Amino acid sequence: MLPIEYYTGLSVILFTLGALGVLIRRNALIIFMSIELMLNSANLAFVSFARSYEGMSGQIFVFFVIAVAAAEVAVGLALIVAIFHTKRNIDVDQINSMKG
Repeated sequence: MLPIEYYTGLSVILFTLGALGVLIRRNALIIFMSIELMLNSANLAFVSFARSYEGMSGQIFVFFVIAVAAAEVAVGLALIVAIFHTKRNIDVDQINSMKG
């Protein structure tokens, strides 16, 4: 069994890459993928700590995070498609209002 520091280090690296993707990229799809990467890194940390402390609470919490992430993707992609149909662009810098 690997030490928990390896899992925590991988989780930190993945979360940092996701945060950089949200801050640097301007494409809405890349931003959503970066948010998913951040959520998955938190899931990795939850599961690794639950395994090391031999509890199920972290793994149960991961199921709720996955459900929220799935709902976020469904709503987010619907918004991106709706914005693309009206603006013909999904660049975050050029979308400055949500007026119809």
